[in-house]
Amino acid sequence: MAKSIRIAVVERDRERAMLIVDGLREAGDYEISVIGDERGLSRRLKELNPDVVLADLENPSRDVLEEMALASGPLDRPVAMFVDRTDDQLTKAAIEAGVSAYIVDGLRKERIKPILDAAVARFHMFARMRAELAATKAALAERKTIDRAKGFLMKARGVSEDEAYALLRRTAMDQGKKVAEVAQALITAAELLK
Repeated sequence: MAKSIRIAVVERDRERAMLIVDGLREAGDYEISVIGDERGLSRRLKELNPDVVLADLENPSRDVLEEMALASGPLDRPVAMFVDRTDDQLTKAAIEAGVSAYIVDGLRKERIKPILDAAVARFHMFARMRAELAATKAALAERKTIDRAKGFLMKARGVSEDEAYALLRRTAMDQGKKVAEVAQALITAAELLK
């Protein structure tokens, strides 16, 4: 049996909160918690640890967006925010706070599920992009480490670049390590001997 999605609804007004809760209940099997006061929002969200946050804020303040960023940053979970009115600064602040979907004047029961789905999809798309970026940065860092180690070997042993790489690779295979690990160890040792 699939685990139901935990959703935290942030809404002061009880009627509006129930509109969201009803929309969610009609759309699927969700575990729903309502937070009726934005004070201490980051603490409450950390306690609840929801999978998704839906926030309905008439006119969000920078403090609320900051709390949202602390508790539901872009790395933690999807956040969909409904606002009645906005300006360019708040829109930018909401996006920087990690809001996956920022909907102006759009709180209607029948729109909640599609917006939830869009926020989750966008969150996962950005998570994949962050993972790919991290992997690319790690590969680049490894490449720089290997190139630096090859330089040390070329200078110390008087060998070509290909021979230096072959020596690193053979050592890595003999030790059951990655080439980058052997390269880093060589750099560390060479720096100690300077």
